[in-house]
Amino acid sequence: MTNSTPSGLNRDRLNHLREVVIADIEQDKYFGAVVLVARHGEVALYEAFGHGGGDERKPLALESVFSLFSLTKALTNVLVLRAIELGQFALTTRISEIIPEFNGSPRGDVTFFHLLTHTSGLPPVWIPKPGMYIDRLDEIIEAICQNIRSVELPGQRVHYSPLVNHALMGEAVRRTDPEGRSYRQLLQDELLTPLGMSDTAIGRRADLAARHVFPDFRGKPPQEHLGRSNHGPQGAFMEEHAEMPWVGGISTVQDLFKLAEMYRRGGEYNGARILSPATIDKATRNWTGDKPNELYKTVAINHGWAPYPAYLGLGFCLRGEQICPGLFGTLTSPRTYGNYGSGSTLFWVDPELDLTFVYLSAGVMQQAPNIERFQRLSDIAASAAI
Repeated sequence: MTNSTPSGLNRDRLNHLREVVIADIEQDKYFGAVVLVARHGEVALYEAFGHGGGDERKPLALESVFSLFSLTKALTNVLVLRAIELGQFALTTRISEIIPEFNGSPRGDVTFFHLLTHTSGLPPVWIPKPGMYIDRLDEIIEAICQNIRSVELPGQRVHYSPLVNHALMGEAVRRTDPEGRSYRQLLQDELLTPLGMSDTAIGRRADLAARHVFPDFRGKPPQEHLGRSNHGPQGAFMEEHAEMPWVGGISTVQDLFKLAEMYRRGGEYNGARILSPATIDKATRNWTGDKPNELYKTVAINHGWAPYPAYLGLGFCLRGEQICPGLFGTLTSPRTYGNYGSGSTLFWVDPELDLTFVYLSAGVMQQAPNIERFQRLSDIAASAAI
């Protein structure tokens, strides 16, 4: 009996990955996770471990629905790249040309390229106005235009934008849509329905609420996410009609695998052409050189690491050339790309190994321990490719 799967993944390494996940959960590093590993598009590992946290400690299932946090940005990125392909705007288009109230110098010179590469020169704020509800995009855009000003010229530094960049891009695709659709409807029509991502939504769709794993920050919430229904400090994650292009997505591992497959296959999946191979190739190259991501530069220094390059594409994170701390591991190829969300969610595609990794977890970890967790698990997954 061969010790490898039909797709060429070592069974012992996959079993070891299972054991490490179980051990992490038993050591209370986080509550639970659903994990998928595939090669050449063939799934070799797809399992649920642990529970979702909270008082109920409900066991996780393959169909568990997770808040994506900033992995939501991956969904918005598709709409932006699609709009560029359709000529609705370009990488070089200034945001102020589409959202004229976002004016003034130097923020009026910020382009879509700057937003996608997190080089906008805008401050890395979590909320544009203290204490506001964040579940309505129109109110967020109004608050951004009124309150957020550049802190440096665009293109000078890389500084991850938790909210502003993707809120602006979500609004821009809405305003340039020939059919006048909302951001949520655009995403449904142009990505979720064509790919068959039936368990993915912006806002906590009513039919998915019972399977939703409500975010548990393990007593260390980084900030509030307020929704107008006043469900508490993280209430925006419970709002059914929330429209938050930067943080408001929910999904399952199986649905995110479909998104990853679309990328791995050059922009096509389920018979639907979403993006062109040329766009994906362009988007998954390093556009930030050796500049560090200022957010993770601080994380690195505080954790005793040397700062390292940001390695950002057009909306994607990349593994990059250097051997340094990273969510995608050190054994994956330099062109490995993907997206992640606050201390809990991740997917990546390694185009050389033709390997896909999707991981959604419960119990949000702090930044440095989360990097160490995913680096270790990504390396184990990569070592399974034979």
